[in-house]
Amino acid sequence: MFSFFCFCFFKQLDRIIIHQQVELLEALLGTETCSKYEIKNHLGQRVYFAVEENGCFDRNFCSPIRSFTIRIADNTGREVITVNRPLRCNSCWFPCFLQELEVQSPPGTIAGYVVQNWDPFLPKFTIQNESKEDVLKIIGPYATCGCFEDVDFEVKALNEMSTIGKISKYWSGFVNNVFTNTANFGIQVPVDLDVRIKAVMIGACFLIDLMFFENSFDGF
Repeated sequence: MFSFFCFCFFKQLDRIIIHQQVELLEALLGTETCSKYEIKNHLGQRVYFAVEENGCFDRNFCSPIRSFTIRIADNTGREVITVNRPLRCNSCWFPCFLQELEVQSPPGTIAGYVVQNWDPFLPKFTIQNESKEDVLKIIGPYATCGCFEDVDFEVKALNEMSTIGKISKYWSGFVNNVFTNTANFGIQVPVDLDVRIKAVMIGACFLIDLMFFENSFDGF
């Protein structure tokens, strides 16, 4: 059963903002620390707080391909969503290395999956429901460097013809991108999209961040 509090939040939502918090230690020393995110509504009000859990070795030596668990809690500290990603190599040239991520809401109950699809040129993912049935596609651009501009990953119907939303990596400015790896994302989906799939879209956003922007400086 989908969490009542998640249901209330996601039901009327068509835009989600995810803001990664600046880690001073990471900025000064260049070491990877556990990522922390604020999840906000379209008014910029924080409704959830997300914290990544993994080991120091994973963060600093396996960075973009590292396994992780991200726990998402509401403002009272109650965990409402869990995102799990196993350790896998990351290469578009080898289908056996494709990424997969599981989203639970409430924790312990599968809400859906994010599965990378093989393509030699474009970043492609499939959003699946709790039964691993395909629901939506996500297709990124040929280049994800995003020099001085936002980078959009389009959310499409299964036929890949019609676009119904997008996950956007917002360009944060020269200083922020050069001295930190922090990121700002926006998720836009239809307001009537299944609330469980909206939760899975948050997981997709985290996976896209780690795969394409963790060690990038938006073109620098």
